[in-house]
Amino acid sequence: MTSKPVKIPGPDHPISVTPNPARIVVTLDGRIIADTRKALTLQEATYPAVQYIPREDVDMTLLERTAHTSYCPYKGDCSYYSIPSGGERSVNAVWSYEAPYAAVDGIKGHLAFYPGRVDAIEER
Repeated sequence: MTSKPVKIPGPDHPISVTPNPARIVVTLDGRIIADTRKALTLQEATYPAVQYIPREDVDMTLLERTAHTSYCPYKGDCSYYSIPSGGERSVNAVWSYEAPYAAVDGIKGHLAFYPGRVDAIEER
């Protein structure tokens, strides 16, 4: 078994996780997939901010876990979900760090959505 490199966020790669008091609604094909007032905004280096939505505010019956995985040296192992109603466009549309590194532990139990694989991620 090989160990994976772990990088601690720092000045060269800052990561912040902050509560977002706005209502965040994710839609696809005319259906609400997620609706929350408890999102966390993750800002990583110069990447666009990502809304992480608590699992309890996502309609998990509309998602299907996939075998796809990835690894981030700053956040850890990542698992993915597809939204079958969205067809090919929505394969691996949702991701989750189920056991994130301590520096971003707040996103545990949350899901994030690729903007191009759903119809909208709206801040209302």
